[in-house]
Parts: sequence; C-alpha cells; structure tokens
Amino acid sequence: MSEFVKLSRDAEIAVITVDNPPVNALSPGVPEGIERAIVEIASDDQIKAAVLIGAGATFIAGADIREFEKFAAAGEKESKSMLPLMLAMEDCTKPVVAAIHGTAYGGGLEVAQGAHFRVAAPEALLGQPEVKLGIIPGAAGTQRLPRLVGAEKGIEMCVFGEPVTAQTALEIGLVDRIVEGDLLHGAIAFAREKAAENHATPKTRERTDKLKAGEDFAAIFDQAREKARKTKRGMNAPLAAIEAVEAATKMPFAEGCQLERDLFFKQLSSNESKSLIHVFFAERAAAKIPDVPKDTPILEIKKAAVIGAGTMGGGIAMNYANAGIPVILKETTQEALDKGVSIIQKNYANSVKKGRFSAEEMERRMSLITPTLDYGGFETADIVTEAVFEGMALKKEIFGALDKVCKPDAILASNTSTLDIDEIASATSRPQMVIGHHFFSPANVMHLLEIVRGRETNKEVIATSLRLAKKLKKIGVLVGNCHGFVGNRMVAPYGSEAQFLLEEGATVEQVDGALKNFGWAMGILAVDDLAGIDVGWRIRQETMHLRDPNRRYPLIVDKLYELGRYGQKTQAGWYDYDEQRRAQPNADIARLVRETAQSAGIEQREISDREIIERTMYALVNGGAKILEEGYALRSSDIDLVYINGYGFPAWRGGPMFYADTIGLEKVYERVVEFQRQHGHWWQPANLLKELAEGGKRFAEFDRAGLARTSK
Repeated sequence: MSEFVKLSRDAEIAVITVDNPPVNALSPGVPEGIERAIVEIASDDQIKAAVLIGAGATFIAGADIREFEKFAAAGEKESKSMLPLMLAMEDCTKPVVAAIHGTAYGGGLEVAQGAHFRVAAPEALLGQPEVKLGIIPGAAGTQRLPRLVGAEKGIEMCVFGEPVTAQTALEIGLVDRIVEGDLLHGAIAFAREKAAENHATPKTRERTDKLKAGEDFAAIFDQAREKARKTKRGMNAPLAAIEAVEAATKMPFAEGCQLERDLFFKQLSSNESKSLIHVFFAERAAAKIPDVPKDTPILEIKKAAVIGAGTMGGGIAMNYANAGIPVILKETTQEALDKGVSIIQKNYANSVKKGRFSAEEMERRMSLITPTLDYGGFETADIVTEAVFEGMALKKEIFGALDKVCKPDAILASNTSTLDIDEIASATSRPQMVIGHHFFSPANVMHLLEIVRGRETNKEVIATSLRLAKKLKKIGVLVGNCHGFVGNRMVAPYGSEAQFLLEEGATVEQVDGALKNFGWAMGILAVDDLAGIDVGWRIRQETMHLRDPNRRYPLIVDKLYELGRYGQKTQAGWYDYDEQRRAQPNADIARLVRETAQSAGIEQREISDREIIERTMYALVNGGAKILEEGYALRSSDIDLVYINGYGFPAWRGGPMFYADTIGLEKVYERVVEFQRQHGHWWQPANLLKELAEGGKRFAEFDRAGLARTSK
C-alpha cells in the first residue's frame, strides 16, 4: 500500500497494519496507504471484513505535529483533508474494525471513528487532546465523537483533552469490545462475527440516537462554555471545540464537518496554537544536552533519601513514593518529623477522597516512606536530596555529613532555589556527584524539576537526573549554576517591578488582577504569599552582599516580614486569608504602601494594566536574554518550560521568550530602552535582545541556529 501501511490476510479477513515508528503518526503516506487498502478490500470478493491495527507499541498516536506548520502555511483550500479516507471506510460494504492498543489520540481516534467497529486492548487510552495544542479535531472528530458517546461526553473529551481508558470507552459506546490476550487474534475473531451477521455496516456519521432533540442541549453547552472560560482562562480553542460539537447537534454531518474545518484552520493560524505547539517541541528538546550523549550510562535509583520533612522535603518524598521508590525521610526533631509525616498522610487522604487512588494504594505509598531522626540507612541510598531552608552554612554542614555516610556513587542533590551548587559541593570529596534538584512548591504537584549543573557535575549524574525527572513525572530542565539559576534569577526583576508599580500607584489587587487576566495562574504578589514572605526574606539576608548600592530595591516586602505577615502560613501577607486560604484585600497594606512611597519621595500616579504587563513581562524577557547570552540556559525554549511549569506562565502564550517573539523583539527592545530611560540602569537591555531585535530575528531562531552554548 505504502512503505508505512501493509495489507495482509488471515483467510477471508484483511489486516491493514500501520507501521510508521515510533508512534504510527499520520505522516504523509499513512492516510493514503490506508485509503488504498480500503479500496482494494472493497473490490476483493474473497475478503469479508477488515481489521485496522498499528504495529509496535501503539495504534495511531495522532497526527504528525511537524506537519501542522505546513497546514497553517497552505491554508484550508490547499491542505489535504482526511475526510475522504474516513468516508471510504464508512462506505465500505465490508465491516472495518479498528483494533486499538497503546494510544489512539487525535487523528488516530478520528480514523478509528471512521471504522464501523472498534475493539481495544485493556490498557488502551483513547482521546481527542487537540485542544492542548490550541486547535480542535480537524477530521470530523467533533462530529463523529458525539454521535458515538453523546454530546456531553463529546464536549468533555474535545474541550478538556483528557483521554479515557478502554473500560470507560466501552461504557460510553466509543469501543464495542475489550479484547483480552492477543489483540489481533481477538480483532480478527470479532471481524468474523460481524461479517457472519451479514447486516448493513453501521456508519458513524449516520448515527443520531445520542443526538435526539429531546435532550436539553442548550443547558449542556452553556455549562460547558462557563466551565471552559473558568478553567481554560484566556484560551479560544476550548470554545471553538464547543462550537464544533454543538454543530453536530444542529447541522447535517457535511455542514458540521465544514464548520469544524473552518474552526480548525482558524485556530491553527493563531498565536495560541503556535505557542502550544512550541511548548510541545520544547519539552522534547529539553532532554537533548549537547555534551551528554544519548548513550551516557544511567545510574540506577533503587532507594532515595530526603533531608527535611517540611513542605518541600515532604513533597519530594511523596514524589519518590509515587514512583514506587522507597525513600528515607530525615528530620532533626520528633515533632518536626511527626508533623511532616502527618501532612503527607493528609495529602494522600485527600487524593483518596477525590477518587484518584484507593486507600490500599495510599497505604502502599506510605509504606515506602521511612521516617528517621538519624542517618541510619543512608549508606544504602542511591540518591539523597537535601531540602532544608536556604542557608549556605547549614547546607554545607549537611553535605559534609552526607559525604561521610553515603556510598561513593550516590548522587547528592540540593533542593536549593538560589545558592551556589559549587560552594555546596566544596563541602564534599565528590563534587562530581553533586547536583541541584530544584523542585517547585508544592513539590508533589508542580511539574518542573530545575536540574542545576555544577562545575564538576559528571555526565552520568546529569543523564540520571533527566531520566529520574521522567520517572517522577516531572519536566526536567538543565540549567547553569548562577544565583537563582534560571527561574529565580528571572523572578527577582519580575517581582521587583510588580512592587515598584505598587510604590508608584498601582494596588495589590490591580497588579495581580492584570497578571491573571494576562493568563498567569496567580499574580506574583499572591505567589509571594503562597511561597512565604519569610522564605524570600531569608534569601535576601543570605545574599545581601551581592546587592548593587546604585540600584532601586523594593521597600514594602521587608516591612511585611517585620509585621509577621509571612503569607498564607500566617493568614496574612500581601492579602489577608481565611481558614480556606481565600484572599481578601487589606486596607492597612494599601495605606502602608502609600506612606512608604511618600516617605521615599516616590510620586504616585494612575497606572494602566498595559504598563503592568509590559514592565513585568519585559523584565522577565530581558532577564531571560541575559541568561541565554551568558550560557546559563541552553535554549530560550528551556526558559519557557521553566516558567510555564514552575511559575504558572500561561502555556497558551508559549512562555516569556516565545511570547516576546510573538510581540516582535523590535517592539520589546524599544520598550526596554524606554524603561531604562525612565527608571534606571537596571533596565539596561541584554546584548542578545539588542542583537536579535536589530537583526529582525527571534529567540526561536537563536535556538535553531545552535547559538546556545552548553549550560555553564
């Protein structure tokens, strides 16, 4: 049929096998090969039915995302549709059975919906996750899916993009049978059954029983739009998906398909889609380190240890237990240890209550965590993560102790968020085994692991850390060893600008409101309260010697610390908090800001939301450009991943560096120069930003050109 599609026979049953490693993506040649096979089957009187199956570990995992850029450039009229393939399958007079194992996502599931029947292996996952790329299904997925599963489930799958299990798919009507044992054998047997029934093959597009007019579709779609606006704030793709699914309940099939196609191409050309596709490829690029080859040996992690059972240490221990890795959790006092273990139990109990896993699974995970007050058992650990508060003297003391008790090939990792990994490593006789593993709070929830490379960290430790991040279900990003690394080095000017804006006349609620409207999960001042104002104060005390005496620093936040307003933990920070941690404005804080500005001679004025966004976002971008030019990040896309997964930057804007690309670096540079003129030398533009802007280039071109260096 083609080099990617093979046609074979099992007596009177044809077998169409898609073989396009690694995931059988619908690359050019695959849809055409399937269609040619269907045409041949239809004309062969010896064949009574057909099975469509994927070779290797999966069915058809989806479209080839690399082709989307070509689709966007070609436009709707020039891009080839997959609809003819699906229509050919449906119109075939012989039963066509899609046999699904692994994953059937996006275009893969759309192909399966064009078959007359679907069977699945028990572990299969089926989904329409296109919304996660800022688009919607484009091959009738929004039209066929609700005909199979109903409008409500169709909305859920197309709008929120989460896959369903084979068992759920069976219950909702998406598959017709779960096949235990050999999938191909079972699918062929099923196909024989259907051929023997000698009934007209059911065409998905003609099914209407789940789209009956008696159902209150208006309420279903209104509720879906309300939920999408709330949970997918700022995104257009979820609303476009709802519109397309709604068309299935109102329009003839062909008209619904045309509306879907129009919406698909509109979304494909949007910055939202370009940003999310950028993030998709950024995640895959992050694991590629120029001087750490693919065949670098990986150290086996069978047992872990964590020092510190506080918020971070407890969350890190949960990560190991969740991954099935036994972990020792050490504290210095019984009270602190009991408190840490209690919080872990509470977190797991909440997951059980929400139905995420069973009480038995909770007990299994808890059994993997061994609380201790000493270093007993540390000699067996393959990795130790230190998670105490930010104090260099304490960290060096701990690493000196670990050097004596841990085996020579144990990885010694610090969860420091700002401190010098090389100085920490100097307390040991094995700096090559020391690395930074900066988890983000809450560590058992946040997806980012900032992996900090020390001057002597060896390649095996780096490769193992990247592999471990995957096992812990984190996105691992390798960064260089500078103060604050990537994330917190950039967050310093971002947070400072937010506080300067307060001093100049904005309110706490206005600053955070503008950032949330931009798409951030939380405003930066609310993040301060979540992380702990006391934590930031300790970091500032530790690094006071690094301060530039000639630049401006925020005036208010240290006063909050002096007032004991540490954030959510004390129910008072930038905001007041009730017992459910709901934030409320505090008039005393507004007065404190005004009085502080007045005493410092800062004139207050009206500040627009646009200025808030430009000053905070461009501070991030300029800081990121400096990190890139100094070699502390390999790629601008790595910086984007750090901010999306560690700080809540809206993924649909692509991260701060890609966002700057969408604005145009010439415009960004122009505003940074203006801010330098207005506010001082700390706004001096990064050389790289200036160079790219004057050359009409983008950060993405810097990445592709290979100009980024191995992270320091």
